[in-house]
Amino acid sequence: MPPTNHTLTLSVMEGLFAIIRLASDAPLPAWAAQSSFFSATRTGEELSLVVPEAAALAEHEVSRGWRMLKVRGPLKFSEVGVLAALANPLARTGVSIFVISTFDTDYLLVPQEELSVAVEALEHAGHCIANLESLFS
Repeated sequence: MPPTNHTLTLSVMEGLFAIIRLASDAPLPAWAAQSSFFSATRTGEELSLVVPEAAALAEHEVSRGWRMLKVRGPLKFSEVGVLAALANPLARTGVSIFVISTFDTDYLLVPQEELSVAVEALEHAGHCIANLESLFS
């Protein structure tokens, strides 16, 4: 199936998020699972967590200061090019991203200091940011 022209609606989630790296054999921390949002991915090399920044403990390897954009879903598994439609305009403007995909949708994390550049790039690419009025007030 060829890629489709995606015009997507995103919303910026409240607050700052942190990306944490734990050892591959580390247990899933209870504090992470009790967060208002968390994502966990275990591989042979690591356990990666995404949690609200306030939940991140200093004793872990952590990258702080990420803002999260949620793609309005649900998205169908047959849709082709969704992430490319978002990642390409951000890459052209030099915005770093961290992506989380779930059954229903995708989440893009961008550094807080690059949020306005990311929003501008996504809008220029034809996407809609639903809650813009609350972002910069």
